[in-house]
Amino acid sequence: MPVKAYDLTGRTAFVTGAASGIGRATAILLAEAGATVHCVDRDPDGLRDTATAVEPTGATVHTHTLDVTDREQLRAAMDRAEGLSVLAAVAGIMHSSPVLETTDADLDRVLAVNFKGVLHACQEAARSMIAAGRRGSIVTMASGAVDTGGPGLLCYGASKAAVVQLTKTLATEVGRYGIRVNAVAPGWIRTPMTDRHDAEAQAQTERQLTKLSPLGRVGEAEDVAHAVLHLASDASSFTTGQIVRPNGGVAMPW
Repeated sequence: MPVKAYDLTGRTAFVTGAASGIGRATAILLAEAGATVHCVDRDPDGLRDTATAVEPTGATVHTHTLDVTDREQLRAAMDRAEGLSVLAAVAGIMHSSPVLETTDADLDRVLAVNFKGVLHACQEAARSMIAAGRRGSIVTMASGAVDTGGPGLLCYGASKAAVVQLTKTLATEVGRYGIRVNAVAPGWIRTPMTDRHDAEAQAQTERQLTKLSPLGRVGEAEDVAHAVLHLASDASSFTTGQIVRPNGGVAMPW
């Protein structure tokens, strides 16, 4: 049994991007804290693996194969999440291209998933909570890219900066209903999204990033999942409109 403030027994959580990486780790941890978990992703095989990983927790798990850019599919899945009080909007994609080579299609594709997909999830979750008179917590997934520039990261960084602005704005609008909205901005995390598909290239990247961190390591998906659990739970009941940065100390903005 978790510490009482972190106990999510009796609550329903909706996790996008749950087929792998941070989304899967988040779904498992929220389930371990007692929540009924609805897992969403466009990868059915990954969702089945996540559901299998959740089963030992004893929590109820539901899976929904859909694309977060499709609002109607997202709404239909969320309508089936009875008692929804936690949203973890994790789904996202990576894209890298120099500014001078970035096309409208590149930007539109990334914004559709990383910003509009999060916006749709936040809108539907907030509407559900308000209609039911239910207090709740919405957690969005930003990125350390919002704190630093980096070659090739225009589309990704811009989409995540938009998520931060969404988070802060929505927090001011739904606070009166007892709904909190916060963002998690991870540093470099070891996930399928950051996999270089070459062992030596991966090791070199991780060595460089390890040197930049005061903690001397790169992040794991579970590091981010614990930040999400904190924001989802009553342990953060006086926290809204904030950005939590599990980044190993690589960036320390004011």
